[in-house]
Amino acid sequence: MRFAGSHNSMQDAGKRDAGARAADLVRDGTVLGLGTGSTVFFAVERLRSRIAEGLDLVAVPTSYQAAMRAREAGIPLTTLDEHPEVDATIDGADQVDGCLRLIKGRGAAHTREKCVAAASARLFIAVDPSKMVGVLTGPIPVEVLPFACKPVMARIAGLGGEGVLREGLRKDGPVITDNGNFVLDARFGAISDPEHLEAAIEAIPGVVAAGLFTGFTERTTVLVGEKDGVRILGRQPGL
Repeated sequence: MRFAGSHNSMQDAGKRDAGARAADLVRDGTVLGLGTGSTVFFAVERLRSRIAEGLDLVAVPTSYQAAMRAREAGIPLTTLDEHPEVDATIDGADQVDGCLRLIKGRGAAHTREKCVAAASARLFIAVDPSKMVGVLTGPIPVEVLPFACKPVMARIAGLGGEGVLREGLRKDGPVITDNGNFVLDARFGAISDPEHLEAAIEAIPGVVAAGLFTGFTERTTVLVGEKDGVRILGRQPGL
């Protein structure tokens, strides 16, 4: 019998190993995008040690959380205004399929993460094995203007999905993103054509960004923290 605590500790170990390995791929002088979430936290902790050893970099954070963690770790911060071209980004994912297409946005930061990914030459996606799937099936986070929330939900239903407004934890009412918007979690079941669905959702007026990331596979390296080490998928990791 596998106990829940054991499973969670295995996931944390996988995240830690994958995040640390991603941080070890960062070269001196890098403009680095920093994603949001627990896996990136482990990368930031490793970057803290590398900076103490002399590594020089500047980072573009994708959220207030990422910015606060980076400052605590002594990582110098910058913006896309100052560095519109990013050398590499370290991020996590909610699901990764065999073609390296992603679902992201559990932390409601996927809009800024997508902006930074689009500006990045390389994406290092660090995950534990539970995030690897044959077919994307998870709910798709959709950032939406509050003004258009109900019409967007109706349009998502027209695409065959169900959009549910994400409610806050330890607060009343909806989750508010760093951009001041709402998040819908859109469930479609097994997603047979992620590229088409991403384009269809993002074409809905009022949608800011969908948490499907299908356009970055050629520049993506996925690092999977497994029991016997970190497995690397996709483009070889050298910057």
